[in-house]
Amino acid sequence: MYAVIKTGGKQYRIQVGEKLKIEQLKVENGSELIIDQVLMVADGDKVSVGAPLVNGAKVSATVLGQGRHDKIRIFKMRRRKHYQKHQGHRQNYTEIEITGISA
Repeated sequence: MYAVIKTGGKQYRIQVGEKLKIEQLKVENGSELIIDQVLMVADGDKVSVGAPLVNGAKVSATVLGQGRHDKIRIFKMRRRKHYQKHQGHRQNYTEIEITGISA
């Protein structure tokens, strides 16, 4: 059984027991998280696709922790113009583990 959820402006294909890093949410570590924006649920040959969301479908997850991704280096340059710009970015994330999918 798997589902497609939407959180943080992105879509994820998930299964029970899977760990993933999503956009940062203001939740406590170890707490239960309910995601109700479920776009699709598939259980074997039975597939439910929402328009845009599946009615009554929920995904439960446990929050494992908060963190920051690796640094991304940004370098901009204009040739022959003596212009160089260096910048870095680290995105915050919330790590969750999927504990249940209910349609």
